[in-house]
Amino acid sequence: MSRLKQKFEKEIVPELMKEFSLENPMAVPRVERVVINMGIGEALEDIKILDKAQKELSLITGQWPAIGRAKKSISTFKLRKGKPIACYVTLRKNRMYEFIDRLVNIVLPRVRDFRGVSARSFDGSGNYTLGIKDQLVFPEIDYTKVNKTRGMNITFVTSAEDDKQGYVLLKKIGMPFSEE
Repeated sequence: MSRLKQKFEKEIVPELMKEFSLENPMAVPRVERVVINMGIGEALEDIKILDKAQKELSLITGQWPAIGRAKKSISTFKLRKGKPIACYVTLRKNRMYEFIDRLVNIVLPRVRDFRGVSARSFDGSGNYTLGIKDQLVFPEIDYTKVNKTRGMNITFVTSAEDDKQGYVLLKKIGMPFSEE
């Protein structure tokens, strides 16, 4: 079991029960899954770019990414329905806790001029989305083999009822929110 999961079950759950005045530990909000998405628009010209992005995302997450395809055609972008344009991974359980632990303790402090993540990126249901501009902040990526920096969206899907519960949950886990 990962150290974040142990900390969550032993320390964070009792704190959240006390803070939200819950009696049942199963009612405590939890992170259900983490979705990492890499949009690769250049894959329309060269499909090999998608393969490189898949390899990099699999190194970061420890799981092979799925391919996201265009849902409809858009002529101004020369996009046809069904063309591969993204790769994504959904992490659950132990891999999710390991990824969150690495993200909070290793990756985010490596971001240049980092002053915390915005607390305004909640969606109204307690889910949080974070954008990273390049994949080189992850220690698993060898920067000599990277031909182009690519960004990614990381979405934390929680069982929280509202944004306040989601914020408190992620804050307790260790998410470094900025003081805006």
